[in-house]
Amino acid sequence: MNEKMNALVMTKKQKMEMEKLDVPTPKDDEVLVETAYAGLCGTDNGLFNGLPGSTDATPPIVLGHENSGVVAAVGKNVKDFKKGDRVAVDPNIYCDKCFYCRTGRYELCDNLSAIGVTRNGGLEQYFTAPEKVVYKLPDSISLQAACSLEPISCVVHAMKITENITPYQKALIIGDGFMAKLFAQILRAYGIQSIDMAGLNDQVLHQMKTDFKLNKVINTSKTPIEENYDFVVEAVGRPETQEEAAEHTNKGAQVMMFGVGKPDQTFSMNTYNVFKKQLTIKGSIINPHAFEDSIALLESGAVQTEPFQNNILKLDEVEGALNHTTPKVGKIVVAVNPDLK
Repeated sequence: MNEKMNALVMTKKQKMEMEKLDVPTPKDDEVLVETAYAGLCGTDNGLFNGLPGSTDATPPIVLGHENSGVVAAVGKNVKDFKKGDRVAVDPNIYCDKCFYCRTGRYELCDNLSAIGVTRNGGLEQYFTAPEKVVYKLPDSISLQAACSLEPISCVVHAMKITENITPYQKALIIGDGFMAKLFAQILRAYGIQSIDMAGLNDQVLHQMKTDFKLNKVINTSKTPIEENYDFVVEAVGRPETQEEAAEHTNKGAQVMMFGVGKPDQTFSMNTYNVFKKQLTIKGSIINPHAFEDSIALLESGAVQTEPFQNNILKLDEVEGALNHTTPKVGKIVVAVNPDLK
């Protein structure tokens, strides 16, 4: 194709420019996707500010790793997709050759490539993706909701690497952002009945307690966390909340350190308690083989995303949101082409 398209290019750290780029031509095993919606998250904010995500982003690059859209063209070897298919795209592309891929730990791939990180992503009108990371959407899932399948899949992966989750356990989610909201829903879908949430936003906490029947919500700027839990999710990524997560644990508890800290960040913990309580403390990175489960959760209604996608931006508003000159609270979704259905 020789057509031109609008693309929001990160030309250097903390700088984006709208450019006219050629519409890419898909390789033999690739799909060309016309972007409908692209979600923004903390990873994008970090990449914009020069911090690493799942891997490094080198300008010039088009960000956008949470994407939905419609197939515009397919490569000659693509058999399972056709023009007009509604799709979501898993951004992570594994090499299938390194030690970690060959031992089934794809999320740790030494040669990870990622749409919107190492290759151009959804903050442009069209992008390409290997067929193997493209997923058809059921008619019941809107394209706006579907752009959040990637963050859902990251939570699903965290749950997959957590052992022996059972209904009697008590869970605490530290954080009240978009990922914390997904955890609240997915913990319930995985069977945990008693879920508390600790955060700083009274309005969000009240909404979550009411809408998703949480057991208790705690504004930690006013009230300290007092109880201990069987499963604790840290979804903030700050030393003080990481320390709280490790502290408020029952014997045999599991702690999921999901929030992404800065590369040089550290936190302190009582190492004797790790022994005495037989704690399991884990991190979780990206989302291998979790999209099918994520689609099922979204299609069933067990997980909702659109009620939390409360900032719908245009492409030319993205830089202001990332550099905080136009502050936004809540989940940001970029409507690249909202006319696509």
